[in-house]
Amino acid sequence: MQIIQKKTSEVESDWQKEIANAFKNPIHLLNYLKIDHAPFSEGVNASRLFPMMVPRFFAGLMQMHEPADPLLKQVLPVKDEFLSVDGFTTDPLKENNHANDGVVHKYKNRVLLILKGGCAINCRYCFRRHFPYQQHHLNRALLLKALNKIESDPNIDEIILSGGDPLMANDQTLNFVVSAIEEMSNIKRIRFHTRLPVVLPSRITTGLLNTLHTSRMTISIVLHINHPNEISESLQIKCKALARRGVRLFNQAVLLKDINDSAAIQMKLNETLFESGIQPYYLHMFDKVKGASHFCVSEQTSKRIMRNVVANQSGYMVPKLVLEEPGRESKTWIDIYAD
Repeated sequence: MQIIQKKTSEVESDWQKEIANAFKNPIHLLNYLKIDHAPFSEGVNASRLFPMMVPRFFAGLMQMHEPADPLLKQVLPVKDEFLSVDGFTTDPLKENNHANDGVVHKYKNRVLLILKGGCAINCRYCFRRHFPYQQHHLNRALLLKALNKIESDPNIDEIILSGGDPLMANDQTLNFVVSAIEEMSNIKRIRFHTRLPVVLPSRITTGLLNTLHTSRMTISIVLHINHPNEISESLQIKCKALARRGVRLFNQAVLLKDINDSAAIQMKLNETLFESGIQPYYLHMFDKVKGASHFCVSEQTSKRIMRNVVANQSGYMVPKLVLEEPGRESKTWIDIYAD
């Protein structure tokens, strides 16, 4: 595999500094929001189960003095994370059965590449909060080995860059990865699964835009936005910049109890996404990961919400309600009219 990298000139610093300065202590975050931390004292220790990580930009989108803020509830460690609930496991999607040297191959025509193990934000409901990233660290040699293996399978035509979050890699690394994939004759599309532009829009640098714009591949970015309050003006500006360069934008959300589990919020999310140039794509039923049972919304409630959405919103704005089940050849589309 002969790789010809494109030139990138941008010096990265701002977004990396913002990550370094993120909130990592729940008390510090609550103090910033001017919220009494006494009621949350039992939950602070949950950060030992799964570290807290919240960029200050994202914290700036939260409501001051409001402990029930829907963005705060997604990232604040709470005592319910210590609960042990039947059916909630450390590997709800059985990904360890399909993961090998940084590659997760669950579906026939596409593979997921764990490009980076870290995230800019640690969502408390993350289905990979227990994933053994240390076993799948890809240095450049292992990355090329993985890509060569993918190239040898003619059934694969798409590579999904994921993690963690793939945009935690710097522009030089992403330029190298995209250039390497471009040399693979069987690959037609690259898809990024990322939350980073939402919580840190400054990550969409000129260097990254140039890499994506000049690629021969069809590039898609699937964002992870759960609530309309996450869609900032800064994100909208970056989305327009991506769209001008031919990048296709989609969103996948997770249905979360007491955060976005109402038809009104879902419809507002869908409309705000669409007006921002982001196509609503999937609404995921909750993956039953250990430590996050308090986010789970029942299937009956999920169907009721989506029936209401479908009845009151244009169809092209409505995402598919899906469930990811281990061993299935694709995601399961939920029949919202079935009992």
